[in-house]
Amino acid sequence: MTPAPQGNDPSFESLWDELVWRGLVHVSTDAEALRKLLDGDPVTYYCGFDPTAPSLHLGNLVQLLFMRRLQLAGHKPLGLVGGSTGLIGDPRPTAERTLNAKETVEEWVGYLRAQIQRFLSAEGANGVRMVNNLEWTAPLSAIDFLREIGKHYRVGSMLKKEAVSARLNSEEGISYTEFSYQILQGFDYLQLYRTYGCVLQTGGSDQWGNLTSGTDLIRRVEGVGVHAIGTPLITNSDGTKFGKSEGNAVWLDSALVSPYAFYQFWINTDDADVVTRLRVFTFLSRAEIERLAVVVESEPFKREGQKRLAFEVTALVHGVAATQAAINASAALFGQGDLASLDEHTLAAALAELPQVTAAPGTPVAQLLVDAGLTKSLGESRRAIDQGGVYINNAVVSVSDASLETGSLIGGKHAVLRRGKKTLAAITLG
Repeated sequence: MTPAPQGNDPSFESLWDELVWRGLVHVSTDAEALRKLLDGDPVTYYCGFDPTAPSLHLGNLVQLLFMRRLQLAGHKPLGLVGGSTGLIGDPRPTAERTLNAKETVEEWVGYLRAQIQRFLSAEGANGVRMVNNLEWTAPLSAIDFLREIGKHYRVGSMLKKEAVSARLNSEEGISYTEFSYQILQGFDYLQLYRTYGCVLQTGGSDQWGNLTSGTDLIRRVEGVGVHAIGTPLITNSDGTKFGKSEGNAVWLDSALVSPYAFYQFWINTDDADVVTRLRVFTFLSRAEIERLAVVVESEPFKREGQKRLAFEVTALVHGVAATQAAINASAALFGQGDLASLDEHTLAAALAELPQVTAAPGTPVAQLLVDAGLTKSLGESRRAIDQGGVYINNAVVSVSDASLETGSLIGGKHAVLRRGKKTLAAITLG
């Protein structure tokens, strides 16, 4: 993880003001109480992550960076991985989750724990403490759970939770298993309050019913008021869901989404969204973000906001070296660098993002252009070559009857076929 600024932006009167300016507070318990709480002595806070997949994704990154901001301000984070709640899964809006095997969930707990620890410092008096809710739920019998925790919940209130009501009104309905999820999450907060003095839980606003399950339970059982903050669900300016690339989740694990693909996701941010993303996903100062906002508005062709956003977020997730390798690969693909100088892993990741063509040695370049969809006919291909607009590994193809030669391939196997400045395809020897 690239170093983040220590402390908070001095241009804000309080941490709360900065969180609001960055658009990170969608819903919360008492705002003025939270302002005083966060500007006072260090407090313990937590956010939970369920192992329903082998990696966290961009939606989780909002929470990880939110936690990091609070830690930089001196507060004490608890990173909870839901070894028990992950066996159940919180209710989705439309359908019941498929329950994963206990062994799978246990394995994923380890993956998520390692990812969380990359974003939160373990050093100092407010170093992160990792916890697993299986530790306090596994020893508890069903009877004890119902007597000690279940008795404090009213079914009428549980039915009003948005996630539950949505499922009740769907054809799928909701099982008792998922219906009980909010009780388990409330129990987590109570346990962390009792053990560590935790007084703040953060999460996505779609989790608000689960967040307030804990604040309500602590008030009933302990007679104490604690807090919750729900961050907004990030959407694109056109209303579409954020965090998807070609219909797939953008994972934080480089084995699932390469640093190159991750960087490309951010560099392709729409002008209308880039300033909002800079506020939420980077630790840049207000002054720098406002400067970039002016550039995005006045000189959008420079793509300066997107370049800075892509660098900052990719460096946070994958490190500076991997980010620079992704930048170098992107430049090389478009003729501004040496493709042969790229490491094999980065080259493979970059080529994977392009249209794919498998070809035999000696295949005419004109045919490759058609096969890759860069031209519609052999005649169009030859004209493009005659005009000097076709490249193999950034070397111009000078004759219209040129063919694919093994000596021009990277590693004896790969080639980048380019028409003009921006239209690319990956050629693999087959």
